[in-house]
Amino acid sequence: MCSTDTRDVVSTLGQIGRLAEGGCEIVRCAVPDMAAAEALGEIKRQSPIPVIADIHFDYKLALTVLDGGIDGLRLNPGNIGERWKVEEVVKAARERLVPIRIGVNAGSLEKELLAKYGHPTAAAMVESALGHVRILEELGYDQIKISLKASDVPKTVEAYRLLARQVDYPLHIGITEAGTVFSGTIKSAVGLGILLADGIGDTLRVSLTGDPFDEVRVGFEILKALGLRQRGVNFVSCPTCGRCQINLIGVAEEVEQRLAAIEAPLTVAVMGCVVNGPGEAREADVGIAGGRGEGLLFRHGEIVRKVPENEMADALVAEVEKMANEKTNHRG
Repeated sequence: MCSTDTRDVVSTLGQIGRLAEGGCEIVRCAVPDMAAAEALGEIKRQSPIPVIADIHFDYKLALTVLDGGIDGLRLNPGNIGERWKVEEVVKAARERLVPIRIGVNAGSLEKELLAKYGHPTAAAMVESALGHVRILEELGYDQIKISLKASDVPKTVEAYRLLARQVDYPLHIGITEAGTVFSGTIKSAVGLGILLADGIGDTLRVSLTGDPFDEVRVGFEILKALGLRQRGVNFVSCPTCGRCQINLIGVAEEVEQRLAAIEAPLTVAVMGCVVNGPGEAREADVGIAGGRGEGLLFRHGEIVRKVPENEMADALVAEVEKMANEKTNHRG
């Protein structure tokens, strides 16, 4: 989700472009007022990826972004007001074949559900979602996505599992308000990893207190770890121990940073000792297995040459870039 002021078209498009370059495949923008709704039309026209409008309470905002060509709505019909307002939004969405995502958040459940359940339970979240779904279904609209987000990982997982047993609609998954880049990454990896391993989830957002670019990076790493995405480098490096005789941490961090822009799906290993290093480096597309002040450079399981420690990063990066270019030229 963009962190810019949607009314600032230039800044928002700049951020969307950066996110798209990092692998973002769909982006959401907040629409707090009519100025933002009107600006979103221009943002949509220039965006390199589909744009979702985040709408709350005001049906006129939804009608404006739909008229502007938006690709999707995040909107809870139960919060829009009178039924005729919901009907107007659904009518416009149907004419334009625009899906509506019902987004339930544990922090903003309906008062009657909080009174019924005592606090935001998984069951309360599911009941809230189904109530919103029912409104759209009664209007004959089935282009629906659903999300059930909480900051609590077990509660979020339970809610999605409950809902997945009751509906066939696509599910947007995430751990909301997950925290800063460090803690939020861990919570998101655990929660989203469980759900994706269960086969639950069609789109996802990693919610971090920080640069949205980090959200995209973390999201891709979660997908790559589960074998659901192959874009970019799958980076393998050992945790270091007393057997390591090179500056492994420095080499690994430099290599990972320098390869961040590589889009070819390659496995790259930076290993620091003679026990596990050769095996991991041999299994990678490109790898280094460190020894005493030097290392062996591997390519597709074959030793290319022996490299001094101070040349390891340069040699590994050069070999990866060469392989990435070969893959690109082969596709072309």
